Amino acid sequence: MRCLVQPGDSIQPLLQAISAAKKSIEIVIFRFDRREIEKALAGAVARGVRVRALIAYTNRGGERHLRELEMRLLAAGVTVARTDDDLVRYHGKLLIVDRRQLFVLAFNFTYLDIEHSRSFGVVTTNRRHVQEAVKLFEADTQRQPYTAGSATFIVSPVNARKRLSAFVKGAKKELLIYDPEIGDRDIIRLLEERVSAGVIVKIIGRLAADSACLEARRLSRMRLHTRTIVRDGRYAFVGSQSLRPLELDARREVGIVFRDPNAVRRLAGTFHADWASAESNAATLEPADEPAKEAAPAASKVAKRVAKAMARGLGPVTPVVEMTVKEVAGAETEVKLNSVEVENTVKEAVKKAVKEAVENLVEEAVATQSGD
Repeated sequence: MRCLVQPGDSIQPLLQAISAAKKSIEIVIFRFDRREIEKALAGAVARGVRVRALIAYTNRGGERHLRELEMRLLAAGVTVARTDDDLVRYHGKLLIVDRRQLFVLAFNFTYLDIEHSRSFGVVTTNRRHVQEAVKLFEADTQRQPYTAGSATFIVSPVNARKRLSAFVKGAKKELLIYDPEIGDRDIIRLLEERVSAGVIVKIIGRLAADSACLEARRLSRMRLHTRTIVRDGRYAFVGSQSLRPLELDARREVGIVFRDPNAVRRLAGTFHADWASAESNAATLEPADEPAKEAAPAASKVAKRVAKAMARGLGPVTPVVEMTVKEVAGAETEVKLNSVEVENTVKEAVKKAVKEAVENLVEEAVATQSGD
């Protein structure tokens, strides 16, 4: 078993696994902007590998980018399915290679998560876990019910509440928790009981309710985007579900419990370093159990306004185009351009490019605040 720590391990383990695939790749996507992975998946198809992608039906940024990704993957020869809309959100992130190697990720396939956020992933060849991941992939692809077959393969809303509650209850000495927001009252009560029993509980993230005995610190030097628990220095959970009702009971989330000594040691070491540099976060927040903080400005509206403002500020571009053509083709070249057409074409291109860039920035900013 191997533990991936982000930022740090970067995208290479994912690319290497995809490039080494011989027969099959299954990937579950919630957010995605890494063209290197997209290119690697297309390369696998070209080698004769069967590549299947399961893409969330929606995310906070809406369906347009997911639809565009679907079209590009289909054009590359990837078999694409979309998740059902029966749950509030399909938020899990998985990669299965040759049905022998499994990546369970707390981070999305994005620059923001991989390069600029604290997050983790687990790579395992444990046959039971790989089989469960394949079973879940097939169930969600075919929009059929999934029945949990492993106590350590954690799937919301199927067995997450039961298994994570048991995991917390089992702590004897220490619980180290990364969580953007802990808001489930029953889980908070369990954590308080563990403190009363003498267990040291440290939380990097936020509490959505007052607690007299739980301490949470804010990770100030980077964005927090992982849900991870280290128990007694021997066991760990890494997954996509926060300890709050929405993610335990109403969304598709995926995680894994394990006890590999090296992987657990690396997680614990990272936590202690982050804890030492984290800031006190005594203030509590209102519970964030609604599907999203919808009051955030719509990315598309913001992008349109910025794009229009940029286009209005452009000076005449026809002379620049004519001069450039002469430089490339020779000074004697006769250049006759329709200035109106050139101006309109360039401004539309600029508006489109600016709009897409601003949309991505706004979506990332909203995701940064929400932890998704």
